[in-house]
Amino acid sequence: MANETINRRQALQWITSGGILAFIAALVYPVIRYLIPPDSGEANTTQIKLPFGRAEIEADPQKAKTFKFGKMLGIIVLIPDGTLKALSATCTHLDCTVQHRPDWGILWCACHNGKYDLNGKNISGPPPRPLETFIVDERENEIFIMRRTSS
Repeated sequence: MANETINRRQALQWITSGGILAFIAALVYPVIRYLIPPDSGEANTTQIKLPFGRAEIEADPQKAKTFKFGKMLGIIVLIPDGTLKALSATCTHLDCTVQHRPDWGILWCACHNGKYDLNGKNISGPPPRPLETFIVDERENEIFIMRRTSS
């Protein structure tokens, strides 16, 4: 067994097979890199200033408006006692968007009939957790939304 040598035909088969595999890898690699996008380099958002103020929310018949908080969608609601409440607008069940239903006095997810109270607590349906809440800071007619720090 130790005296076996590779003849010319076997050597050419190995070289040809290696070249074909390298060629296939050179074709497949860019396709895979294109189909699987890299992680986003977006900065971590901790505070935003809303492009609208309390007057615009009060004038809205729904008494709610949506906003972007980094990659997340948020909703700010004027609750009956006159305070503003900002929450994540992404349902904790399957990431559908919740909407304000003033006729029911709740936030509602149409995907699977998930219901949250205006403080973000899940009250019925399949959502497993409450909505994330944000801190609302009003200065004159400007509204700032901040993420709660976990401590």
